[in-house]
Amino acid sequence: MHRDLLGIRGLPKDDILRILSRSDHFISLLDQHTPPIYPDVLKNRTVANLFFENSTRTRSSFELAEKRLGATSLSLAMQTSSVVKGESLIDTLKVITAMGIDVVVVRHQSAGVAQLLRKHLKDSIRIINAGDGANEHPTQALLDAATLIEMFGSVEGKRLTIIGDIKHSRVARSNILLLSQLGMKITVVGPSTLIPREFGKVFGVSVEHNLDRALSQSDVVMALRIQRERQDRALFPNVQEFRDRYGITAKRCKAYPTLPILHPGPANRGVELDDETADSEHSMMYRQVTRGVAVRMAVLEWLYSE
Repeated sequence: MHRDLLGIRGLPKDDILRILSRSDHFISLLDQHTPPIYPDVLKNRTVANLFFENSTRTRSSFELAEKRLGATSLSLAMQTSSVVKGESLIDTLKVITAMGIDVVVVRHQSAGVAQLLRKHLKDSIRIINAGDGANEHPTQALLDAATLIEMFGSVEGKRLTIIGDIKHSRVARSNILLLSQLGMKITVVGPSTLIPREFGKVFGVSVEHNLDRALSQSDVVMALRIQRERQDRALFPNVQEFRDRYGITAKRCKAYPTLPILHPGPANRGVELDDETADSEHSMMYRQVTRGVAVRMAVLEWLYSE
C-alpha cells in the first residue's frame, strides 16, 4: 500500500493510533541504557530532507529517525539550491528524486507544498510534510499526542489550552485536528488579532482571551512560539505586554503548580515561558524532543508497512 503523510486532515484515526502505538515501542528503545537494536525497515532506501525553512529540531529528529531505521539520509541546504537561482520548485524536486530517492521529507514556507509535490512526483516516492506555511505540521501533532498519552494514559475528556499566535500556527491546526479525534477538549487563547474570528466555529474549539480563566479549567497547556516579526505588524502592542497577558510566567507557574506545559520549541524565554517555567519539573519540552524521534521513526516505518 502506498502511503504519504501530507497532513493530519484526511489521516484515518486507525492510522493515527497505529503510529502512536508503534512510537511507544521506539520510545522504549530510546530510553534503554544499553545500545538498542532497531529494525532496518529502511535498509537500501534513501530519504531526502528538503528544508526550505530553517529547523534544527525537526530536521535533526528526522535525520536520526532515518539513520536508526537503516536509511541513507540526505539533507540538502535548499536556501542555496537552484530554486534561489530561478529554477522552479517542481523542476528542482524532479532533479533530486531522479537520483533515486525513495522518501521526501519537505518543509516549506508555503501552504500546500506537500500536496503539490504529490501531484508531480512519481507515485513510488513517499512524501512527509514536515511543516508547510501556516497550514499543518503533522509529525509535531503526533509527537505532542504521544507525549500527552504518556502523561495521561488516555486524553479523552482532558482539557488542553493552546496559547499564542493561533492565526499563523501550523502546530495549533494539526494538534486541533488530531487531538479532537482522540476526544480532547481544546481551548485556544490569545489576543483577538491572533485568533481569526471564525476559528472556533470552523475548528470546533473554544476561544478565550483571558489566560487565567482558561488555565483554571485546563488539564494541560501548550504555549506556541511567538514570531517576533509579527510585532512589526502591530498584531500585539509589544512583547512585554504579550508576556504579561499570555505568557506562562513564574507567577502563573506557581498558581498552577501541577499543570503540565508543552512547547514545540524553540521557546522565547521571557516571552511565552519564563526560565522558571521552562525548567520546571512540569515542563515537557525535552520529553517532546525525545518523543519526536520515536514518532518520526514510527511514521517512516508506517510508510512501508502492510
